[in-house]
Amino acid sequence: MFPRLLELGPITLHSYGLLLATAYLVAITVAARLAASDNVPSNRIWDIGFISILSALIGAKVLLILTDLGGYLARPSRLISLEFWQAGGVFYGGFIGAVIGCALYLWKASDLKFWSIADVAAPAIALGQSIGRVGCFAAGCDYGKPADLPWAVTFTSQYAHEYIGVPLHVALHPSQLYESGTSFLIFLLLLWIYRKKSFNGQVFCSYLVFYGIARFLLEFFRGDVGRGFVFGGLLSTSQFISLFLVPAGILGYLYFRKQSLQNLSPSRV
Repeated sequence: MFPRLLELGPITLHSYGLLLATAYLVAITVAARLAASDNVPSNRIWDIGFISILSALIGAKVLLILTDLGGYLARPSRLISLEFWQAGGVFYGGFIGAVIGCALYLWKASDLKFWSIADVAAPAIALGQSIGRVGCFAAGCDYGKPADLPWAVTFTSQYAHEYIGVPLHVALHPSQLYESGTSFLIFLLLLWIYRKKSFNGQVFCSYLVFYGIARFLLEFFRGDVGRGFVFGGLLSTSQFISLFLVPAGILGYLYFRKQSLQNLSPSRV
């Protein structure tokens, strides 16, 4: 674990920040290349990408606050603390924020279709997640539960312990790598679906289903306590959101598929 890659006087290059920036840039590049096959200018995808980044950062922070709203209301000073600004936020908050930001942009861009762009973005999001979770592993955030397994990992960075709270010298599930590997597999699957897709919305809805199920299951391996819980601790916030996204993805897939079949069927006199 290397939370700090480089220190030059007062300037510190954090591994998480570098890998998060890399994840965004790689994701936008992949989306731009996929969009080119649909004759969408790459500069439009880069515009959408930067709107997504800004919207995702805001959404991630908002959901981070909501998961511990009582704590932030009791200590509003946490909003200007180093801990708050160093935290990446909650992924689902960033995802929802990015979707809203892109929807508002595309609402005014009559030459681009939302669901077509969403299909382009879905594989890119999964690949970005895969890279970003490696950053989480390097920083020590989103750590796993204690585990007596051959592949368990032990964190030793006092810096990460002080700023993130990761337990030191305790064998833990490498939950960050679990999600990184799973997200990469989802990326490959979505890429295959994209190349064979028969209707707009197919790839994005598939992402909602695949990632929603994966995230729900992977949360059982997480050990960090700051991600929020509902139903008296029965489910984490991300598991709760997954319960809505998976059915939404299934219903969306069936709806768009039905619409596509109806458009292909011969018209009735």
